[in-house]
Amino acid sequence: MSMLFRRIVSKLQRVTCPPLRYCMTVENQVKIEDIVPIISEIQYDDENNFYQKPRQVWLENLNTIEEKKLGLVTLHPHIYAAAPRIDIIHQNVRWQRMYRWVSYAHTKTRAEVRGGGRKPWPQKGTGRARHGSIRSPLWRGGGVAHGPRSPTPHFYMLPFYTRIAGLTATLSVKLAQDDLHIIDELEIPTSESSYIEQLIEERNWGPSVLFVDSYDIMPTNITLATDQIKHVNIMPLYGLNVYSMLKHNTLVLTEKAARLIEEKLLYHLHRADNSQLLRPFKLDQQ
Repeated sequence: MSMLFRRIVSKLQRVTCPPLRYCMTVENQVKIEDIVPIISEIQYDDENNFYQKPRQVWLENLNTIEEKKLGLVTLHPHIYAAAPRIDIIHQNVRWQRMYRWVSYAHTKTRAEVRGGGRKPWPQKGTGRARHGSIRSPLWRGGGVAHGPRSPTPHFYMLPFYTRIAGLTATLSVKLAQDDLHIIDELEIPTSESSYIEQLIEERNWGPSVLFVDSYDIMPTNITLATDQIKHVNIMPLYGLNVYSMLKHNTLVLTEKAARLIEEKLLYHLHRADNSQLLRPFKLDQQ
């Protein structure tokens, strides 16, 4: 039995097996980004002071119409999970609407109305009330006393931290209502407007969308694609405001823009010279 077993083993060793081709070549080239999810997480200095857990948002793409989850982005709770102060949001909206409103209502005074250069009748002797001009505000066709004078601006300044609280409250409300999306970049494969329209319809982003990037020079394709669509706008980060975020149904931020918003707002929330910022807004009690 031992001799027979040795012969079988020796014959098997002489047999050469053909190489396995499917093990040596890769048929489908798959990118590493499609396999490994992107986990964007930052170690914050004030993590011990969190009263809520950090928010996690899906990182999406724009290079395909179908939505792809590229990974997770962790956001600061003091910026994207603040209290939904509707009163502060309303103050910001009213401030933005008022500071760009100029009233052009204009009325003429008695000095500007035509006529009335002489005294209508003598001071005494007629039995009638004394008058010096027929263009007095008491007369029909006369001037208007204390009427509106154009142009009348309605500009006033909102306190600094009320504006900061308005941005954090609006961002938090957008995230809580699932109207805030984080994307990797604004690059799209074509400059056709139909691509953006199909993408918005496929992802149910609502009728109006606001794209925000960290820099004011946008990619060429998305600039040309959104140029003819009135309800889709592109804005740099330094122009982001409460009124624009509420005017659009969906807010789309790039990852760089979301991180820069955190950096800027956290700096202002924890800056040491806040007393100097609030000094112009204090009422004079003396």
